[in-house]
Amino acid sequence: MKLTGQQLYDKLVNEYKIIGEKGIINFTLKDLTISVETKDTIGNLLQEWLKAWMTREKVEFEENTNSQAFPDFLLDKNDHKKGLLEVKSFDWDRGPGFDLANFDSYCNSLLENAYRIDSDYLILAYQMKGSELSIKNIWIKKIWELACPSSTYPIKVQEKKQVIYNLRPSTWYSERTKFKPFASKEEFLLALNETRYQYPQTRHTNGHWLKNVLKNYEAHTGTALVVK
Repeated sequence: MKLTGQQLYDKLVNEYKIIGEKGIINFTLKDLTISVETKDTIGNLLQEWLKAWMTREKVEFEENTNSQAFPDFLLDKNDHKKGLLEVKSFDWDRGPGFDLANFDSYCNSLLENAYRIDSDYLILAYQMKGSELSIKNIWIKKIWELACPSSTYPIKVQEKKQVIYNLRPSTWYSERTKFKPFASKEEFLLALNETRYQYPQTRHTNGHWLKNVLKNYEAHTGTALVVK
């Protein structure tokens, strides 16, 4: 069956009722089985479980053959501009520490594949006690519903020694968070553009970046975005 990201979320959360469920992580080699208590591989394990679950439920999807490339899954086999699904996970006790995307790569990709901004992010929050894992919550979000401003740049980034590496998420589920997620994709794009102007490495090459992204988005989707 062909599902959108939102429909996949509804099936997983409302029909399958995965939130609150628990699992045990073990590893067996020959005749020795150990309980796995480290969190290093949790993200990969959850993604593998999701793939197996979608296969069992006969959900149409393609997995990206390059595990390092975006997106993790394509939910529309006939139109690779739609149904792009990225899977993220984080430790509930520590908060979202994952990257939304590499800053330079993402900005460059929007010049050619601006439809990517409409991709869905399926986010799983887990809690570990020993080798027992429980699913605390799940969200389906767009990137602008995860990204937010910061005190340093118009958009929150990971910066080391004055070099921007990645786009970082807000704590979107907390009412107490200082910086709220963006309200629209237009607001998100404007913040990206302003950050590119403020960041020394992109300031002099920014030029018509935003104008070209908007043009490319309209060419791919037929929808004109108005950014003021």
